[in-house]
Amino acid sequence: MSNISNLSVNTLRMLSADAIQAANSGHPGLPLGAAPMAYQLWAGHMAHNPKNPAWPNRDRFVLSAGHGSALMYSMLHLFGYGLTLDDLRAFRKTNSATPGHPEYGHTAGVEITTGPLGQGIANAVGMAWAENYLANTFNKPGFPVVGHYTYAICGDGCLQEGVAAEACSLAGTLQLGKLILLYDSNNITIEGDTKISFSEDVLKRYEAYHWHVQLVEDGNDLAAIAAAIEAAKAVTDKPSIIEIKTQIGFGSPNKVGKASAHGEPLGDAELAATKVNLGFNPDEFFHVPAEVQKHMAEIIEAGAKKEAAWSAMLDGYKAAHPADFAKMEQWYNGDLPDLLNDEDFWTYEGNLATRISSEKVLNKVAQVVPSLFGGSADLAPSTKTIMAGRGSYSPENPTGANLHFGVREHAMSAIANGMMVHGGLRPYVAGFFVFSDYAKPALRLSALMGLPVINIFTHDSIGVGEDGPTHQPIEQLAALRSIPNFTVIRPCDTKETAAAWLAALTRKNSPTAIVLTRQNTPLLAETGKNALKGAYILKDSKKATPDIILMATGSEVELIYNAHALLAEKGIDARVVSMPSWEIFEEQSPEYKENVLPGAVTARLAVEAASSFGWERYIGLNGCIIAMDGYGASGNYADLLKLFGFTVENVVAKAVEIAKK
Repeated sequence: MSNISNLSVNTLRMLSADAIQAANSGHPGLPLGAAPMAYQLWAGHMAHNPKNPAWPNRDRFVLSAGHGSALMYSMLHLFGYGLTLDDLRAFRKTNSATPGHPEYGHTAGVEITTGPLGQGIANAVGMAWAENYLANTFNKPGFPVVGHYTYAICGDGCLQEGVAAEACSLAGTLQLGKLILLYDSNNITIEGDTKISFSEDVLKRYEAYHWHVQLVEDGNDLAAIAAAIEAAKAVTDKPSIIEIKTQIGFGSPNKVGKASAHGEPLGDAELAATKVNLGFNPDEFFHVPAEVQKHMAEIIEAGAKKEAAWSAMLDGYKAAHPADFAKMEQWYNGDLPDLLNDEDFWTYEGNLATRISSEKVLNKVAQVVPSLFGGSADLAPSTKTIMAGRGSYSPENPTGANLHFGVREHAMSAIANGMMVHGGLRPYVAGFFVFSDYAKPALRLSALMGLPVINIFTHDSIGVGEDGPTHQPIEQLAALRSIPNFTVIRPCDTKETAAAWLAALTRKNSPTAIVLTRQNTPLLAETGKNALKGAYILKDSKKATPDIILMATGSEVELIYNAHALLAEKGIDARVVSMPSWEIFEEQSPEYKENVLPGAVTARLAVEAASSFGWERYIGLNGCIIAMDGYGASGNYADLLKLFGFTVENVVAKAVEIAKK
């Protein structure tokens, strides 16, 4: 190391250790061991401008090992992203800019929320995939307006997670040459030496994934790290992994190389000894030497010049290719056409499975939203999520917009999160609803970050039929509805499916799941734009106050719709309410909600071929629900619906019972 580089690295180490000690909480091991690779990457190789963290063509950086957040925050402070020393002192404190794990949208310079191990690697794959597609779509000779790298730092734990394996296997297949993974290889996890559970040769595994692999034997050798990064950048047809051998807790005389360095503050005495060991004053805290400040100012200015040069090139691109420039602006701004007032968007015929309804709507959307970019976990022919005429993405066809994720639901959703935060694209993903369980951690993070990723889940109930209970979702609707800031829409026909797509496209800060049937559903005359309110009156009572309110979602709306007339014959005046989205309904005004579900009407019946969990809020103490509180069975779907009570006759019988209480 040069003297200034050595001093900068050790400053990062000490700022991180001070922050963790002040919080009496955190993970000092990674910052002490990985500071050299992080410094070398940010100071010598990344194109970034701390004065504008949102520069579209910046290199992306993901700290997949998000427990090492103290290092991230120390970097953001030194490199001029606006974090102050007071912010570092407030590490892990309530309402601070420096939470325990990096959070998207919370701290300038943090590209994506990480912490659940392996997610960040998959997110980085999504960012690199987005960059590749956008570059091949918009770049012109002499104008590489999209041209940046995606870097991630991970640890042993990240590489043990299945989501990382899924994503990296796909990245190698896609030949994402601008993805570079720096592997902080210290052979330690919380339980001790990795040999107790993690013995494979990681680089051989990544060679099998078709990655470019390198080994740096000494994690403090900045020159070797720099050479490895440059060698990785020179390989354009493979993603790269650089295994960098480090010592967890480096510099700490008594904790270096030990599992205790992973997630425990050093303690006052050990922190003082570490400072002495690294040439710092043990009585100084949160100290940044003047030489380091000067050095960082030069790096910050160089970053600003890189963006300025890019901006000048963009001006030339705009002059030479005005139509492409306008299109690129639309993509990055997320501009949408006025589908609400487009009559063709709402015009459909025939009784269809809502998965086929979605296919029709998707292809209308794809014609007018060219930034739509998505696919399925090897199920597109069944989920009906192929955009006609848009081609399939591959290394040979990098402008194809239909994506093939393989049988990798978890990675698929995490990759979509990375695409969404990258900007310029509107990703959607698809799979069978029962396998949303595989994607759950990434779906939760999507909601936590407020990313409007569109999730298409088909085969939504016991209507799956012969595949049986392993493939028949029961509790999945309740599970997704339980995620804060996650929008679930289960439409009953093609027009409600159009409303679901429009709602998903216009959500700004929430992911959406559109949940769809395998079996046909009737196209009802009364459905349409009102579904955008989440719940609405489909058929009303003749009385000012109905005798009973019938509620349902999806394919079960047909049952309550047909029950209306039969109940009238029995002298029961019912209101029929379609409720495709609880979350959107809850966003409506109190007056609207009272109009649809008046509190004075306590006789209520809900019908949904899924778990009853959560319906209590709408049926109240005097209501009832026809639902599935056990698993399904294998058989013809019509037979199963009858077996489990999803018939008009059963709806009528239950409604009569409730209404006459």
